[in-house]
Amino acid sequence: MQRYQVLHRTYYNFADAVRLNPHALRLRPRESHDLHIESSRLDITPTATLRWQRDAEDNSLAIATFDTPTRQLLIESTVVIQQFNEAPLDFLVADYATYYPFTDTPEDLVVLGPYRSLGTLPVPDELVAWVRKVWQPGERIQTYALLQRFCTHIPQTLVYRSREAPGVQSAVETLALGTGSCRDFANLFMAAARSLGLAARFVSGYLHVVPTQSDFGATHAWAEVFLPGAGWKGFDPTLGEIAGTKHIPVAVARLPESVPPVAGSYVGLPGAGMDVGVWVTDLP
Repeated sequence: MQRYQVLHRTYYNFADAVRLNPHALRLRPRESHDLHIESSRLDITPTATLRWQRDAEDNSLAIATFDTPTRQLLIESTVVIQQFNEAPLDFLVADYATYYPFTDTPEDLVVLGPYRSLGTLPVPDELVAWVRKVWQPGERIQTYALLQRFCTHIPQTLVYRSREAPGVQSAVETLALGTGSCRDFANLFMAAARSLGLAARFVSGYLHVVPTQSDFGATHAWAEVFLPGAGWKGFDPTLGEIAGTKHIPVAVARLPESVPPVAGSYVGLPGAGMDVGVWVTDLP
């Protein structure tokens, strides 16, 4: 078992006093059999009323409402987790899905349908051509090995670039540019998996890294693919590896843009500034 403390601070500074509309906060990690929350604290200035709920993807969601006008909004989440996913490769795929291609069960086809859809028909030619550089139709390969092949191919052939601008590049845009952020790489991986008929979803969370003077952890994005018999398994195409102990999932979604950590609006003069800091600390 590994313990981490995650400190996530978000500051908004406004040009003048504003009225804050309700804000949706997805900052609490997804609890499961391999991730337990030991403690959690959410501090907000100005004072907010919180209403906790689960969204349609079963993510933990806090709705913050405000009564006081303000020139600054501070949201600080401090969570201590116990991470048990120390052997991410310790799983068994169902016999019928061990090798690709395979056919999902009728029940899974219904449930997983939205996660198998690219949203565009036909599949873009650029994506088809890129996928065929990695896998040729007719090749029989273990399903996990195929996914790991895509997971490593992305960082080997594309250039990672941190991108502060909002939004997510489409798979075609990332291929054309040859660069992308972690969320862009996750979106490309999802598109590749879905083009092969596999169910994939986007994951937003945190990553523990070896601390340096300027880097103590980060928000991060990766993807999960549903493997019959094993469930949803995470793949990080930024690092080229399966998601493990250092990956801390917070929210999952069919679409990348559906799960920002903080989403809200205000009434007042335009020109808000934002500053975000994340610290992921390894605890004894």
